[in-house]
Amino acid sequence: MAAAAVSKTSSADDTGINHPFEFNKSVQSIIDSSDLKHLPSKYNFELGGGNDTSATSCESLPVIDYSALTSMDPQRRSKAVVELARACTDWGVFFLVNHGLPDELVASLFATLREFFSLPDDEKKQYAGISTSSPIVCGNFNVKTTSNQTFTLWRDFLKIHVHPEFHCPSKPEPLRDIVAEYTGRVRTMVREMVGAIAESMELDRDYVEEALELKSSHQKLGAHFYPPCPQPDKTIGLPPHNDTGLFTILAIRNGEPGLQTDRQGQWFEVIPPPNCVIVNVGEHLEIFSNGRCKSDLHRVVVNRERERLTVAVGNGPGSDVMVGPAAPLVERDGRANYRSMNYREYTEFKCISAYNSMSMLDAQKILSTSFNV
Repeated sequence: MAAAAVSKTSSADDTGINHPFEFNKSVQSIIDSSDLKHLPSKYNFELGGGNDTSATSCESLPVIDYSALTSMDPQRRSKAVVELARACTDWGVFFLVNHGLPDELVASLFATLREFFSLPDDEKKQYAGISTSSPIVCGNFNVKTTSNQTFTLWRDFLKIHVHPEFHCPSKPEPLRDIVAEYTGRVRTMVREMVGAIAESMELDRDYVEEALELKSSHQKLGAHFYPPCPQPDKTIGLPPHNDTGLFTILAIRNGEPGLQTDRQGQWFEVIPPPNCVIVNVGEHLEIFSNGRCKSDLHRVVVNRERERLTVAVGNGPGSDVMVGPAAPLVERDGRANYRSMNYREYTEFKCISAYNSMSMLDAQKILSTSFNV
């Protein structure tokens, strides 16, 4: 099943480039202001092949123990490195336990973000993004197809660029310190996992850190609020897509269902066990590994009964890094399986691509038939 880019828009910034962000009424305000029985037409979203969002319960998603990855016991750590590499190769998504993110910090993060989404629309509107590179963006997200149909996703979102430069809304006041501590801890976690993956591929860790410029890695926090939906079968929270970057760390409260991952054309429900985070392999880790790691295709469905809040922290290389397959892997494999591309340009192009066009990741793949042997 081909990956689909999630980008899209019906508006344009002052450069004339389309972007997907829009701030009209928040979905929450629509729910609060009326006894909504039917979905407004702008939220009607046709998935490819129909609107069937059923998924199979998944019992076999890998579970990785982060404390083992950082253990001083060489046998315990070596076993964890092998398990992490297998999870990145086989599924592209896994549960991370014993991650060291304090429960009280995660609880505070969710509480303050929920408070942000409860602010009046007039206050949140100051963060309406004017372009895909805006450091703080809040509002609605539009999806445009190749036939020029535009749909709005059933969610309110907040996206914040937090590294190497830190940004955050001014309200609620505690949010800034909470986001700074949380994302800093996540950066440390991701560098450890990238180092472990490098070790599994027999790459020098210093080489990987320098090649990807991890000290200045681009990190972005995305908070996604999905209010109850009167007709969940007619819309979607996020259509099928792959994440950019290296690893996305996703926190979900109370094991709430909604996230689904594709495996060999079949959709599986991702329901996390207690006290874990979900880790998605990003497109740029797949590219850098020359295809050894696999970025997972996933989507988010909505429901009629309850609201859902998730926090995703995307972690990439440095913004201006040319990301391609690692040179030692190309030499080992005899060829590059992906083209190189500037990370910033990759993410911007992906964000203005039509939903059902060829994905950016597929566009970077080099077919073996293009080589004359």
